[in-house]
Amino acid sequence: MDPNRILTGPYTLKPLKQLNTSKCSKEEILDYFENAYSLNESLFTILSCEEAFYKCPDRLRLPLIFYYGHTAVVYLNKLTLAGLLQERVNFEFETMFETGVDEMNWDDTENYRMGGSYKWPSVNEVAEFRGEVRKLIRQVILDTPLELPVTQESPWWAVFMGLDHERTHIETSAVLIRQLPIDMVRNIEGWKLAPRTHEDGVNNKIAMVTVDASEVTLGKPVDYPTYGWDCEYPQVNKSVPAFEASAFLITNKQFFHFVNTRGYHRREWWTKEGWEWKTFREAKHPVFWVCTKGCKSNCGADLADYTHCKPKDSTNDDNSNGHSTNGVSHGDDAFERKHGRKYRYRTMCGEIAMPWDWPVIVNYHEAKAFCNWKKDDFRLPTEAEQWAMRDDEVPSDEMHNVNSAYDSSTPVNMYPPSQKGFYDVIGNAWEWVEDNFNGYPGFKSSYLYDDYAGSSMDGRHNIIVGGSWISRSGSMAHFSRYAFRRHFYQFAGFRLCRSVNFSEDPPVVLVPQINAKQDFTISLRNTDKHIQQSKNQQFLEERPEALQKRLQEEYGSMNEGNFYSRLHDICLDIVQAHNNSFNRVLDVGCACGRLAFELAKDFKEVVGLDFCEQYICASEQLKKKGHLSYHLLNEEDLDQPPPAKQARTNGEEMAEDAIIPSGVDVNRVTFKQMTWLPNELADYDLVIQHGLERVQNKKAWLVRLWEVITPEGVAVVVCQDGWTEKDLMPILESRRCGCGGVSGWLDRERSHANTGKQVRFTKAGRFQTVRIQQ
Repeated sequence: MDPNRILTGPYTLKPLKQLNTSKCSKEEILDYFENAYSLNESLFTILSCEEAFYKCPDRLRLPLIFYYGHTAVVYLNKLTLAGLLQERVNFEFETMFETGVDEMNWDDTENYRMGGSYKWPSVNEVAEFRGEVRKLIRQVILDTPLELPVTQESPWWAVFMGLDHERTHIETSAVLIRQLPIDMVRNIEGWKLAPRTHEDGVNNKIAMVTVDASEVTLGKPVDYPTYGWDCEYPQVNKSVPAFEASAFLITNKQFFHFVNTRGYHRREWWTKEGWEWKTFREAKHPVFWVCTKGCKSNCGADLADYTHCKPKDSTNDDNSNGHSTNGVSHGDDAFERKHGRKYRYRTMCGEIAMPWDWPVIVNYHEAKAFCNWKKDDFRLPTEAEQWAMRDDEVPSDEMHNVNSAYDSSTPVNMYPPSQKGFYDVIGNAWEWVEDNFNGYPGFKSSYLYDDYAGSSMDGRHNIIVGGSWISRSGSMAHFSRYAFRRHFYQFAGFRLCRSVNFSEDPPVVLVPQINAKQDFTISLRNTDKHIQQSKNQQFLEERPEALQKRLQEEYGSMNEGNFYSRLHDICLDIVQAHNNSFNRVLDVGCACGRLAFELAKDFKEVVGLDFCEQYICASEQLKKKGHLSYHLLNEEDLDQPPPAKQARTNGEEMAEDAIIPSGVDVNRVTFKQMTWLPNELADYDLVIQHGLERVQNKKAWLVRLWEVITPEGVAVVVCQDGWTEKDLMPILESRRCGCGGVSGWLDRERSHANTGKQVRFTKAGRFQTVRIQQ
């Protein structure tokens, strides 16, 4: 049952139903935690050997050992942020397993942690770590007073976040395990595949169902009594013009005809991005189909040359690791006889004869190519249209293939349809939709996981909705909306859709990509009407004019009156006043690096950190060359919204050079792009947080300051948008916990003129005020 000795609790494949946050008891929370923890570990018992833990089934994902350890670390991180934990378990592991790989392109290079030179701990060591975490979280649940209802403001929300994250990663890991070489997986006790067909099967002709124009409410009520991720809130109403969509998800059989007519070889069916992905990936059929032609797999590292599609004796129909499914396609035996041997199907634990009536599992590019191949103005549904196909009430688990009712997809006609005639609008397989991922109007990120959704609101991610066979309960699948890059594989399929009245655009959301040529993949009469700016304000910093403005602000005045040189002097005085060392400093919100360079005059090691890619690139260029040209903006344009106007004199652009301060040893400075403060940042003598007005969630960038500085370290906070000591101190005081010693506060007025500034720094809660002039 457990060949690799990875279980820290009982083996189980039976998930519990989702908790009600308004009336659950500690006992129920504890049971749900134990169940989620055991479900995740039990999934990894599919691996037949320890070697499999160190393989990369996906070329842009880490080895499976990371995902085995990752969910335990998230519990620790989130409970620490919420103040429910005061001590770490194993900080080395909590750093190593904190962050996965977030590739942005299908041709990104492999992460350094995928190579054989990176030293991962043994499976046994990680299992022991998970066991320690399990005991600790149990104790937290038992010892922490429970106040109901548990809301997003409650410390208990961090517990529920860890629980849902664990359940989410069961699905993430399952997708990866399913791509491993078949000799690295095994059949496990209680694993139950669905029948390949149901009743008379599914007609190969795609049946369409019409939906009249309607008003639809998307999203989750803020007070709904279950856990939810920040991108699911709040509710929003949308008008949905009449449309028609396929009653069933597109099946393997229906997609076969696209493959069989050389759909993967014909450029005209693919979007520009999709064709580039297909060409690079050398894809010839869906990822879980298995042929006999040696097709390139999606694996990485030392599995890069592996192929699932190995030639075999045509009489051998058993590579299932003991699995079987019930039935064949009774309605089309001729099709089975003619095409059944061309492809087999990869499940979690083995291979089976092709289940033609199961939904095809593809990425967005493949789904979109199929729509284009069908012509007749077919496209994918929008998010609002997919909601319009559903019933009004939140679904029950019994009516859908969710929560591992089966350990596979099911025939698309197996579960009953919605009242409007659509099957599998919840469960069986996620559905790709046309919308770019964005927050609903009124979106607010959680300080516990600020970059969970916001980092994907960039126009490069599409949405999947509805849940799959392995997703947790129907109510969670009902509200869930996940962002994935269009080349990404999940247990996701699609259905066809088209507008009834082509004079009316579908209710789609498009998010423009920053600094990239836009290639929207849906035809609209009025595209501009559907474009929304990202709900993550941090992406606005990636505009070209934002860089020009920032360089001018930081380097436009190199005299001693420059704010950043003065801030350097203030921080130096504070450190000296408290007898701190001059070893390591972290500049959070470093932007284009001026303050970091100033600090390198006195500190031995300076790390400049910012969420903005172009600011970090500019900082690196300044470090390398010592100067960087930029266009000078008019004073009146400095605070103007985009697009900012560039100043001109007699029709010519005014250009200046940003030059790093003299006397700086640039080798002391390192720049990092990060969207939060990860565990790898620690033991700094001075931390300066001076970009709070630029971030999505201020609290998220403050709650870890005490873990980042040394016990006698100094933290200085700078803000220019109205935040005061009254706003700051509840956050800093709540996290003091003996972790750090000294904090500072600088209130920077929003002005470009020479004005007074105030610096306040504290020890033991006492504030002092220093008045300076810029």
